[in-house]
Amino acid sequence: MNRHSLRLRLVAGGVIAILIALAVAGGALVVVFERHISRTLAQDLDVHLKQLLAGIDVDPQGKLVLMQTPVDPRFADALSGLYWQVGDDRGQVLRSRSLWDSAMTLPADRLRPGEIHQHEATGPGGQRVLVTERAVSLSADGKPVIVRLAVAEDLARVSAATLAFAKDLATALALLGFVLALATWVQVSVGLRPLVALHRGVADIRAGRIRHLPSSVPTEVHPLVEEVNALIDAQEHEIERSRGRAADLAHGLKTPLAALAADASRLRERGERDIARDIEAVGEAMGRHVDRELARARVRGRARGGAATSASVKPLVGSILATLSRTPEGAQVRFENLVADDLCVSLDRSDLAEVLGNLIENAARHAAGCVRITTDENRPSLVVEDDGEGIEPTHLLRVLERGTRLDERGGAAGLGLAIVQDVLDAYEWELELSKSELGGLKATIAPRSAVPKLPSPSAKESIASSTSPQRA
Repeated sequence: MNRHSLRLRLVAGGVIAILIALAVAGGALVVVFERHISRTLAQDLDVHLKQLLAGIDVDPQGKLVLMQTPVDPRFADALSGLYWQVGDDRGQVLRSRSLWDSAMTLPADRLRPGEIHQHEATGPGGQRVLVTERAVSLSADGKPVIVRLAVAEDLARVSAATLAFAKDLATALALLGFVLALATWVQVSVGLRPLVALHRGVADIRAGRIRHLPSSVPTEVHPLVEEVNALIDAQEHEIERSRGRAADLAHGLKTPLAALAADASRLRERGERDIARDIEAVGEAMGRHVDRELARARVRGRARGGAATSASVKPLVGSILATLSRTPEGAQVRFENLVADDLCVSLDRSDLAEVLGNLIENAARHAAGCVRITTDENRPSLVVEDDGEGIEPTHLLRVLERGTRLDERGGAAGLGLAIVQDVLDAYEWELELSKSELGGLKATIAPRSAVPKLPSPSAKESIASSTSPQRA
């Protein structure tokens, strides 16, 4: 996907937002879980402390006595992680078997009777333990004795539970992130569908299938559609004005050209043949330019805004051949119309006649004896080829330029193939020139997507070393 893609940017932004949100949520859930485990641990220690308090007493000699130990069996296992310890203000200490031969180091804070403190401390083996302690006042021989009871549990249990929860949570969040990323892709794709519809609409406008973009679009896109439609209307209006100006100019030149031709005719009658020939050549060149501009104006207006059209090819070719066969050049050539009877192309009939007329006339002018009109079986196209001398490969690209001629025999003003290219450009077709199997030039017209790129001149030089310069 292109890095400038709007879809990629939206999806990437959504995925980044999802990852950040899941990371923050995951960290917060781990903290909440750890605090929950710590609170549960503190509640358990409080229960153990109450059981310890219920079993502690002082005998008449003032000695601490534990009449009942807490019921949890871990207190009897050495270094099990659960400990209790009882001490008084006279230095007596009782402790659980789980402490083995060590004692818990309690903070040097003073507790008032009945007061409960909870804090972290260092247990046996350097363990970090959570301690809950309470001070109580007992009586021995009528004298009060302050007893300090403490219950502790290793915090490694909390860390292990938190780590296990974090691993399970990471798996769940990864799965959730994938689902949300997929949902983001679907959401973006659905949200961008109106733009895809606009793309198809613009393509249909260029192809001449519709004149305006449809107005049934989401509210956010509607202003864009209105502006594009307004732009199309303004452009079509300007095209119509340009066509009108070109037509006015062309028709305005027709009368002077006709007068110029009449003057040339009178000069020829007076014996001024050279001057008459020069004037006729200039008049013919100007006429061809006028015809080209009229064709361009007509074709562009029709191809841009007109309804979809199609033309049946074989009858049109037959009509062109019937006309050319009555000309001096056409009478000397054998025409082969091998176009399929049912072939139709998506060009206006008059525009297709302009294209084929120029190509066939050009082929007849330079053919040795045969002009053949066929179709290419491998792609939708029309092919006009002759058995003349052909064109040197290095000159194939030049002949499409305006006014370019490779022969000096008179006749056309070098605009025939340029007019053909103008008409084809309006319909997004293309003209390809190559060497024919008949020996002359092969001109192929086809939709632009179906025409392969011409090889470079250096590659063309290997096509046929025997070809000689021909025409345009």
